[in-house]
Amino acid sequence: MCKKIVILVIILLGLSSTIVLGATKKEGIENFPQEYQAYLRELQNKYPNWKFIALYTDLDWTYVINQENVFGKNLVPKSYSDSWKNTTPGEYNVEVDSGWVDSSRRAVEYCMDARNFLNEVRIFQFENLSYDAQTNQVPTIEKILYGTEFYQTNINYYTSSGSLVQTNTSYGQAILNAAQTAKVSALHLASRIKQEVGPFLSHSSISGRVAGFEGYYNFYNIGATSSSEPMGAIRNGLQYAKDGKGASEATKQKYLIPWNTKERAITGGGIFIGSSYIHLGQDTIYLQKFDVSNEKKDDLFWHQYMTNVLAPYSEGKLIYTGYKNSSLLNSSISFVIPIYNNMPELPVESPNINSSDYVQDNTKVYANVTSTLNVRSGPSTSYEVITSVASNQTMTRIARGVQNGERWDRVKLENGIVGYVFQSYLQEKPDIAVSEIGLKASQNSINKGEKLQLQVTVLPADATDKTITFTSSNEKVAMVDEKGEILAVGSGTSTITATAKNGVKAQVTIQVYTKVEDVEVIPERIVLQEGQSMQITAIVYPTDADNKIITFTSQNTSIVQVDKEGMVSAIKQGNTTITVETQDGKKQREIEVIILPVLQEGEIVIDKNLQLTGNILTGLPYNEHTADKLESMFTTNYEIKIVNKENQVILDEQKVGTGSRIQFLQNDQLMAEYTVVLYGDVNGDGKINSIDLLVLQRDILEIEKLSGAFLQAGNVRKNGKEPSSVDSLKIQRHILGLELISQ
Repeated sequence: MCKKIVILVIILLGLSSTIVLGATKKEGIENFPQEYQAYLRELQNKYPNWKFIALYTDLDWTYVINQENVFGKNLVPKSYSDSWKNTTPGEYNVEVDSGWVDSSRRAVEYCMDARNFLNEVRIFQFENLSYDAQTNQVPTIEKILYGTEFYQTNINYYTSSGSLVQTNTSYGQAILNAAQTAKVSALHLASRIKQEVGPFLSHSSISGRVAGFEGYYNFYNIGATSSSEPMGAIRNGLQYAKDGKGASEATKQKYLIPWNTKERAITGGGIFIGSSYIHLGQDTIYLQKFDVSNEKKDDLFWHQYMTNVLAPYSEGKLIYTGYKNSSLLNSSISFVIPIYNNMPELPVESPNINSSDYVQDNTKVYANVTSTLNVRSGPSTSYEVITSVASNQTMTRIARGVQNGERWDRVKLENGIVGYVFQSYLQEKPDIAVSEIGLKASQNSINKGEKLQLQVTVLPADATDKTITFTSSNEKVAMVDEKGEILAVGSGTSTITATAKNGVKAQVTIQVYTKVEDVEVIPERIVLQEGQSMQITAIVYPTDADNKIITFTSQNTSIVQVDKEGMVSAIKQGNTTITVETQDGKKQREIEVIILPVLQEGEIVIDKNLQLTGNILTGLPYNEHTADKLESMFTTNYEIKIVNKENQVILDEQKVGTGSRIQFLQNDQLMAEYTVVLYGDVNGDGKINSIDLLVLQRDILEIEKLSGAFLQAGNVRKNGKEPSSVDSLKIQRHILGLELISQ
């Protein structure tokens, strides 16, 4: 039995450690981690109608990157620098698709770290892509198509026989029609077409002239899986446009396959994107590229629309441009932004940035400009502006540029924004020493288990290094972390010291108080004869509570009286209750009291090996405590009835355990009653085994407290105290046959 119980506990612990809560969404900047909030507040100030939704993926950052950094899952153009490419021997510059190679791990990290793109241009990769009639209009779509051959152009296409069909429907109108049907953002469809097939109508996926696939069109490259064969990916996509590549008739009907007209291809592909991605929870460009949150409940990381690792980055800018050119940036737009567990402290830098061009730094600097200084997402004016800082505004330079020519520094603003500024506009601040630390606590007395945040002020406000360390004079009373949060551990007094790097200190004294949470009593039922007395034992929890004062009150003093120490005196026959109450917390227990008439000498004679204290009977011979043997240890003319803790009669051959009651009856009238305590038997089954060990351990850990006779049985040492690990050890030794528990 012991092995089974231990295995069950291990299994339960194991299960609890692997539970994954799954992705959750929370709207509002305040629901984002601190390192996100400053960027979003900059955007909110400029565009008050924008809404920001935090997507907590509940996924570990390193785990996510490991899952995405798989050969062929994320690609970059072969023409890119090696910092963007996988340089592993045997995989370096291998064309997964024509002109495309596997990306580097750093490229994946950069593109997946949402903090890199929380500016007004790149944030559109996180835009919610459901259809919005307010912003989805042909003029806006045309502005996204501007610069391509789709712009303000009517659709013409070839049939499978080679005939040219001319229509009066523009590409912009066809995209809007598709968006309305698919319930998908028209701006997303327009930018996706621009991303997938480029600016020219002659692109093979939409020309209608590819041999073997004449008259078929695929505007979104759906099904265009990578292939090293010439035009392999395009042919795969056109095969899907022709027959769905083995799809069922229902699926083909749903997606309007075959895509033998351009309008069918634009609309059917839009329906595919909506039903296969957007309506399943992958409702941003980012989530379509990086499958970290979907509603299909399938495995993550595989249901990904595109392989270009920079696709969200590029498409986001296309959508932004469309909004900007249409004067729609002030519209109500929602952005769903992913968050991972254990992310790097700073945003991952672009692979374009050479680490050898920078020296790590931690210098306080200020903006030496007459008006404002732009902070950009990268070290060049070609990067987007994140925010601007005023003249003389202080920041921390975390990396100093040493590159040739125009030098840029990486800085961290006081609000947490990280970006790049032109080095020539920064001036180092002279070191200013800490002269004083203001240290306050909102209260100087807290309860055990509670937390208290210290309030710290470093003077002067412009001190160069405001780093503060915290220490506790007594960590058994109070512990303090690096942020000045105090955890009350146990009763007593502790002095918390805050120390600056130059030795300046401040102190505050904290008093920890342990509240009473519960009280248990021995016994829970008292049965005495007139004139008898017995002691109530009350144990206050937790045992280190500061105020253990207890009051004992008899509800009928004419029947029974109890003094302030818990000594009970039986006055006359009757039934009543004694209330035990703690002064701290007013925790109560009630004890049932029955007073019976006086027994005459010799009416009940108890075997000399048994001990009777009040109405508690101990001393049962272990392994010889069946009901019939126990009954034989009494000499009396009264009828003897033995019942267990559930008040069920115990048969002769059954064992008597803790909590059982031996009743002496005359014509069904109760004349006396003794409650049994079998030390070590804390569950009342008359045995001492691994079950008792588990029950006692739960009591010691204060998971489920024992009471009454069972509490007394757990005190194997018989010292009248709360059971402890020593009692648990004695039960273990008893089970192993090393040392039997004396009764």
